[in-house]
Amino acid sequence: MWRDAGYVLLLVSIPALVLVHLSIAPYTKVEESFHIQAIHDIETYGIPARDVPNVLRVEYDHFTFPGAVPRTFAGAVALSGLSSPFIWLKNDINRQFTARAILGLFNAFSLLSFATGLRRTAGRTAAVWYLLFQASQFHVIYYASRTLSNMFAFGMTTFALATLLPEPVNSVTYRKRSRLALYLLTIAGIVFRAELALFLATHTLFLFATGRVSIQREILPAGILGLILGLSITVPVDSFFWQQMPLWPELAAFKFNVLAGQASAWGTHPWHYYFSNAMPRLLLNPLTYLIGIPISLFQPATRRITTSILIPSLTYVLIYSAQPHKEWRFIVYAIPPLTAAAAIGTSYIWTHRTKSFLYRLLSLGMIGSTLVSFLASSFILLPASSANYPGAQALNALHTHAHASIQNTTPKTDPIPISIHLGNLACQTGVTRFLQLPHHHQTTNNTSTPQITWTYDKTESPRLKSTSTFWLQFNYALLEPTEAEKLQSLSSSSASSDYNSQARYSLNWEDVETIYGFAGLRLLKPGDEATSNSSSVEERILRWIYLYLYSGSEESADGFVELWNGFRETARGVTRGWWVEVRMEPRIVVLRRI
Repeated sequence: MWRDAGYVLLLVSIPALVLVHLSIAPYTKVEESFHIQAIHDIETYGIPARDVPNVLRVEYDHFTFPGAVPRTFAGAVALSGLSSPFIWLKNDINRQFTARAILGLFNAFSLLSFATGLRRTAGRTAAVWYLLFQASQFHVIYYASRTLSNMFAFGMTTFALATLLPEPVNSVTYRKRSRLALYLLTIAGIVFRAELALFLATHTLFLFATGRVSIQREILPAGILGLILGLSITVPVDSFFWQQMPLWPELAAFKFNVLAGQASAWGTHPWHYYFSNAMPRLLLNPLTYLIGIPISLFQPATRRITTSILIPSLTYVLIYSAQPHKEWRFIVYAIPPLTAAAAIGTSYIWTHRTKSFLYRLLSLGMIGSTLVSFLASSFILLPASSANYPGAQALNALHTHAHASIQNTTPKTDPIPISIHLGNLACQTGVTRFLQLPHHHQTTNNTSTPQITWTYDKTESPRLKSTSTFWLQFNYALLEPTEAEKLQSLSSSSASSDYNSQARYSLNWEDVETIYGFAGLRLLKPGDEATSNSSSVEERILRWIYLYLYSGSEESADGFVELWNGFRETARGVTRGWWVEVRMEPRIVVLRRI
């Protein structure tokens, strides 16, 4: 009974951790911007039925910022539709959080499906170790809720891989499951990520070579039907939203990135990058690939299952290594199988721990390394990543300052216009349309207080931004520190020019607040003091944990933070003064024109 309760607790921990990571780091970066802006536009403006080209060009973000290649709206349409019941129940719900939570839970449940299939394939102990390893890996948990095309595809590929696990079922059942898996992989590749065509090919060839599927019964039907379903999803949807007839975004992306070789413009890596850098980072726990996977391959009792799980995914990674431009998210689909292989090997070690001193020692090593990985993921990588969104924090600080400034003035009945320039770094590090306030926004619930008419500008042209007249139209600006200094210099030079006195006065800018962002990790040596900015990142996360998970008060949260500070000092005593902290530097300056 207790063993089952513990297993259920482990299952629940995966979606819980995804939501915790989302709550601590609720903002998005530029890589996620297309999908999150598309979700906002669909939820805010709806899908137009009349004057479609004009409405899309005026209201939707993707015509102004289309990106290098078109991306599919299929994921945005799905998340918007799934979010609508929650919006209907609570109109002021955090819509960005809601959409991301739905995506994160979808990916979390795909991991649970994989764990359940692994339990039937390799036993309960292997499933337990799989869940422990998965919970202690940072990237998959953190990115599960992020609106990247890869993470839309990740859940589908993981569900597919779960059905391909070599469970002890009859051949007819396994062939049906294999056909379903090939459907899912085909659709995911056609709609979301073109590289999955190679992932599909390696798995299909392996299944065919091992006699698990046939061309007539599984491969051709799955390929043809998956192609039809995938194209019927993406082509009509994206032709409509992009106003290009017909449009298949992933085909356009494949031509641009692979055939034209434009992906290399984003950087290249050596052929071994995925094996020497990306996969170790994604797995995080070094003993999973140094001990767990080798044991599962070398032991006769586990070799057959492990090779069946590993060969197709590792073949995909090996072939894809020929592509010069490499990012870890291109191979993230292979992480569940790799984690499963490590779990199978660790399960063997664990069940034989009483028969050998070596296995007992290895068991302790796997437990300790998993605990260390979880602590590193939760208390180093998560705080560091949550500090990576200064643009969102700056925009929130700007709104707070503007509201406070208006409340301190004499109430007016006419709307107050506030125009904001959003710098490039701010837009890349968290600013989305979800964070922008509606055009007409009441400062409080009191109708006697004025409305604010908000306008936001994202001009990128250096030529325009080098002129004084450009900045006269804004009340606030979010700029990098170097850009803020240039603006101050521009204002000073303008004051000595032939401008009239009113123009000179209006070109004065003041710093409202400086937002710090992640600048790397700092190794504290014995005698080094923790920096205040680093401590603030830790304290913010600890306060969130206490206030939202334990519903405590601000005073008790202070005590919780002090408890952590005491633990840190005690831990540094054990490590003889060594520690790792998040290094922070000024990233965004909130400026107000006086």
